[in-house]
Amino acid sequence: MKSLLIPVEKLQSSDRTAMYTLLQSHFQGITWNAFEIDLEHKNWVLLLKDETSNILKGFSTLKFCQKTVNGENVSVVYSGDTIVDPSAWSSPTLPQSWIAAINFLRHHYAVEKLYWLLICSGFRTYRFLPVFWHNFYPRYNLQTPGEIAKIMGSLAKQYYGDFYQENHGIVRFPYPQTLREGLIEVPSGRETNPHIQFFLAKNPGHVNGDELVCFTEINYDNLTRAGKRMWNTKSSLEIVPNYVSV
Repeated sequence: MKSLLIPVEKLQSSDRTAMYTLLQSHFQGITWNAFEIDLEHKNWVLLLKDETSNILKGFSTLKFCQKTVNGENVSVVYSGDTIVDPSAWSSPTLPQSWIAAINFLRHHYAVEKLYWLLICSGFRTYRFLPVFWHNFYPRYNLQTPGEIAKIMGSLAKQYYGDFYQENHGIVRFPYPQTLREGLIEVPSGRETNPHIQFFLAKNPGHVNGDELVCFTEINYDNLTRAGKRMWNTKSSLEIVPNYVSV
């Protein structure tokens, strides 16, 4: 697959339609209006396309910005809609391209520390954290430190406003999107995974679209061995500020 990092304002209408169609085929409760509103709150989109057919196989939206937290200027990545078609689940293109995209943005726009605030309504998204990051929160085997909890809460409140339920660490949208049948269930044999067990217990409303607020700091030392492989792997990511859809 090929990957492209595109500013939201440079997206073509055909890309928006393909993104919406892919999202709608995997989630229930998707409307064009809500999709467009969420997209306009982001500033970058990572597209994954089949190299031969140019068919969209996945995408991830994000907002890269600067915030002040506890008097400190930091850079923040807010993740938005992320989906990969099951036909491309075996490909490492998403994590490789996502880390390459963040490295590009980090080098060009970051100030001081770089945090990632991720919301998860599915266990597969949550599983990216223990696979690639040493320290992330919340997690099954470590209480979230008070200072980290304050940063998470501040960033979530700034971005999600009243949709953020601080007592539960959950974002609950008025019109949530939920994974379709066949994608939301935990596959047989994975029920005992402690990270998946924790996610299901921490976010029991995930079946109704509740999103668990998660957090990590993006730096090389915080990467697992698998994360460092992704970081060091040469990516085919294309940065396309003047992208024209084919």
